[in-house]
Amino acid sequence: MIKQAASIALVGLGLTFSAAAQTPTTKRTELAKGDLTGTNMEIIVSLVEYPPGAVSALHTHPGEEAFYVLEGATLETPDGKTLTPTTGVSRINVRDVPHGAFTVTGDKTFKLLAVHIVDKGKTAFVPVKP
Repeated sequence: MIKQAASIALVGLGLTFSAAAQTPTTKRTELAKGDLTGTNMEIIVSLVEYPPGAVSALHTHPGEEAFYVLEGATLETPDGKTLTPTTGVSRINVRDVPHGAFTVTGDKTFKLLAVHIVDKGKTAFVPVKP
């Protein structure tokens, strides 16, 4: 139970960990970061790579997240639904709205360019508690 709780907490931060199975790890590379002029917010630009088998937990952000799919993949939601975001798709996830619960299936890495405009000093990823 403790290992499961630790796994859920780490997944919510954009990381995955499993002591038993060594779940593939999400790689998040920060490309740029700076203050949003005239506000108490910051902009974070990142390359996010979810390899096959990686898990993204349901989470929110203390601000907005815009993303652009660099390389599409096949994803599966916790209820078994298959999603196939393709290269070139872009979306915006608004503040405090839960999203992102999926597992990458198949053999392709899911790659995103993500831009977060979030409250300064807060963690960019907030796991949604079940």
